[in-house]
Amino acid sequence: MRLPAGDRFVSVVIPCLNEEEPIADVVRDVLAQKVDEVIVVDNGSTDRTAEYAAKAGARVVRMPQPGYGRACAAGVKAVDERCDIVCFLDGDGSDVPAFMADVVGPVAADQADFVMGSRLRGKREAGSMTPQQVLAGWLAGLLLRITYGVRYTDMSPFRALRADRLRALGMSEMTYGWNLEMQMRAAAAQYRILEVPVDHRCRQGGVSKVSGNLTAGMKAAWKIVTTFLRLAVSLRREPPPQFHLHDKKV
Repeated sequence: MRLPAGDRFVSVVIPCLNEEEPIADVVRDVLAQKVDEVIVVDNGSTDRTAEYAAKAGARVVRMPQPGYGRACAAGVKAVDERCDIVCFLDGDGSDVPAFMADVVGPVAADQADFVMGSRLRGKREAGSMTPQQVLAGWLAGLLLRITYGVRYTDMSPFRALRADRLRALGMSEMTYGWNLEMQMRAAAAQYRILEVPVDHRCRQGGVSKVSGNLTAGMKAAWKIVTTFLRLAVSLRREPPPQFHLHDKKV
């Protein structure tokens, strides 16, 4: 991706499950940002998500075992060996790729190790987030601020990290806890963290696996709570990542 700070190889990972309606447009919009590769991880779709993503220009990786975190991990494993920065966003069309420079730019410019796009600080289309999602982001932010002194307002999927920093985190959550785990581990490792405003839209197709279903939403909320409690204990015992946090080499 060509940015004022210089060239960095940027890989975008998009986990997907039955999102054939929006995925082609999402891939094309992301490629329009001049990233180096787009990896769509098909997490067991029963529709034509993989086919449409490939036709739009993405490299498709299949991860048939269910789990959002598992799909994200498969995407990270598949990135090009030249990858300097990994960016994540959802495939339902709710994230706005036009904000990618805001999310990726500070990492490319060595101003941050981890950047997250906050939907709560940006402009949200009416109905694009449920009250449960807003509350979950607020609660997680409060707990993280109390525990680590880091201010988060959201658990947005739209985020970017230096590839070496991401691998050093030792991510292990394979379901809904992936995003929270990343935020906790980055805070515990004292990464340079930045949160930037991003706009958010209503999903462009498919069915929400969490926010649109009360039962699934409750399961996700429970997973988030248990993930936080478990990691808050285990991270106190783990040694920090073995590298210099402000090493300028990307």
